[in-house]
Amino acid sequence: MPTLTKLYTMQEASQHNTKDDCWVVIDGKVYDVTSYLDEHPAGDDVVLEATGKDATDDFEDAGHSKSAKELLQNFYIGELDTSSPTIPALEISSKKEATDHSQKYMHLTKQYWVVPVAIVGISVVVGFLYLRKK
Repeated sequence: MPTLTKLYTMQEASQHNTKDDCWVVIDGKVYDVTSYLDEHPAGDDVVLEATGKDATDDFEDAGHSKSAKELLQNFYIGELDTSSPTIPALEISSKKEATDHSQKYMHLTKQYWVVPVAIVGISVVVGFLYLRKK
């Protein structure tokens, strides 16, 4: 009888990125390595940096031994769902939203031009009065 494998999206796996709840994705497989963080020879920081992305290259580049790869199988919880996009779809703003932003910017520039003009005006008056006294 075939076993059912739990599928996780990269977004789901990336939400488990703390010392109390840490999942990594290596070779399309998802591992819950929370209980191993304190025992990891390089420290928990190295593992925590590998969360939220495909950590296959990081894992291979570290030169893990055969026994480390076998130990990793103890933490297997499922497969990465490759049918869903790894990068969330970008939200495209409408022209109306762009107009709203530009109107806000224009309002701010109209609102704050008074302060520099007032400073320049006061400086001119003070300078004129100072030169007139001489």
